[in-house]
Amino acid sequence: MITRDAAAFFTHARTLRPDFGPATAQAAFLVAPEGFCLAEQSAQDNRYMAQASGFDAECAMTQHRTLHRAMSQVVPTVCFAGDADTPDAVFPNNVFATAAGRYVVGRMRHPVRQREAARADIRNFLGGVMDYAEIDLSTQPHACELTGSLVIDRARGLGLCGLSERCDEEGARLMHEAFGLRATLTFDLAPGEYHANVVLAVLAGRAAIVSPSGFADTGVARAIADFYAPNAIVLSEAEHAAFAGNAIALSADTVWMSARADAALDPRNRQLLAAAGFQVRAVELDAIEAGGGSLRCCIAEIF
Repeated sequence: MITRDAAAFFTHARTLRPDFGPATAQAAFLVAPEGFCLAEQSAQDNRYMAQASGFDAECAMTQHRTLHRAMSQVVPTVCFAGDADTPDAVFPNNVFATAAGRYVVGRMRHPVRQREAARADIRNFLGGVMDYAEIDLSTQPHACELTGSLVIDRARGLGLCGLSERCDEEGARLMHEAFGLRATLTFDLAPGEYHANVVLAVLAGRAAIVSPSGFADTGVARAIADFYAPNAIVLSEAEHAAFAGNAIALSADTVWMSARADAALDPRNRQLLAAAGFQVRAVELDAIEAGGGSLRCCIAEIF
C-alpha cells in the first residue's frame, strides 16, 4: 500500500503489529568529512547550508571523530574515508541504506552527490563483507534520496515519505518496493524543505518527533503525531531550526541529536521523551551542520 491519504494509511497502520523487523539497527557506518566545504549544487535547494565562510573543515573532522567514538559505544560503527570531490558524503544515509539482507543505493538529485553512489568501497563492504544483495536505484531518472526523504518505522514496516525536489512520487514507489515496506504514506514537504528526516523522526518504532512547520499540510503532521501518541514530540519552529527533528534512536533507550538541538529542546518535550523511555544523548556538531544536515544525516544504519 502506498498512498497520499493519511486517514486510510493510519487506519491500515493501526492493524499492523510491530513485528516487521528490529526497531533499531545492528550496526552503522559513517563517512569522514575530508575536504568538507560548501557544495554549491546542494545549496540550491538546502536552505540550512551555511555560506562558504561558515565551513571549518578541521573542526568538522574533530566533531565527526567524537561522534564516531560515541556511537561505537552503542553499536559497531565503521567509518569510511571522505573525498574532497564529494563534500556532502558526510551525509551517507541519503545514498546508502539497508533492509533485511539487502542494501539500497539511492538516486541523488545533484551530480555532486550522484558521484557518491558509485563508491566501490562502500558497495564492496555492503555486498561483499556483509553479503547483502544490491538494489541499485542510482541510474534510474527519479530522485529518491533514501532515508533522507523516507522515514521508516522499522518495527511496523511503515514508510513516511516527504516529497520535494529530492524525491518524487515514482522515487517514493521505488523505495517502498526496495525496502519491502507494508505501507508508505507520501506527503509534500513545506516550501524550502528538502528532506523528511529534518522534520520527522521515528524512534525505535514507539515514538515520533514531528515538526509541523516542515509539512505542506500540517494535518499530515497531526495525523502522524496522533498515531504515535502519547509518545509524540511536537516541535516548535525554534526546535525545528536547531535540527531537533534530525534525531535517531540507535538503541531502545537513547535518542541521539546534536548539542545544538539538545540545547533548543523544550523541557516539556524532554519530559515526553523520558516518559517514552528515552534519554537524550548529544554530540557537538555545529561544524557539520554548516553542511545543511545534522546527526541523523551522518548515520547510515545497517539492519
